[in-house]
Amino acid sequence: MANTTFSGPVISKNGFVTTGPGMTVSLTADTTLTVATHAGKILLTNDADGKFTLPSINVNSNGATAGDTDFNNLNNIGATFNFFVETAATDMDIKTDGTDRFVGAILIGVDDGAKKAFVPGANDDVITMNGSTKGGIVGSIVSFTAIDTAKYMVHNSLLIGSGTIVTPYATS
Repeated sequence: MANTTFSGPVISKNGFVTTGPGMTVSLTADTTLTVATHAGKILLTNDADGKFTLPSINVNSNGATAGDTDFNNLNNIGATFNFFVETAATDMDIKTDGTDRFVGAILIGVDDGAKKAFVPGANDDVITMNGSTKGGIVGSIVSFTAIDTAKYMVHNSLLIGSGTIVTPYATS
C-alpha cells in the first residue's frame, strides 16, 4: 500500500497492528535519520561507535497553497524514533542537529540492582553510550519524540550499564 495522509484524526476502536519486515531498520554505519525511513520503526543499532543523528524538528512547514491539509507538509511534530541496542556500544552517539535539545530523563540500570535517572542540561544535544558506565549494553532501549520547537522528548528508556553509572547526556 502506498503512503496515505489524513488531515483529521484517525480512530480505531480495535487498535492498530504494525508488523512486517519493514518495521525494523538496522543501522550499521553513521546515519542521519529521516521521518520517512526511520520514524515509528524499531532502529537496531549495529554499529558500536555509530553516530545517529535525529532529523531537525520542523514545526511549521505548511504548503504555500493547501496549508495544514497539504500532504507534502514537512512538519514532523510527533515523529518518534525507537532505538534498540543490538550490538554493544563502545562510543555510540544519538544526537540532534545541534539546535534541537533533549528533555526527559534516561534511566540506567545495572545487574546488581543499582539504577539512576539522568535529566539533560539545558544545552544537551547528544547521548553517548559506552557499553558500561553510560549504558549501551545489548538490550538497552530509548525513544525520542519531536514535541515542540527544538525539543526532543526522551522516553521509554532503559539503558543497561555496568560499574559506576554516569550521565550519558552531553553538549556537542
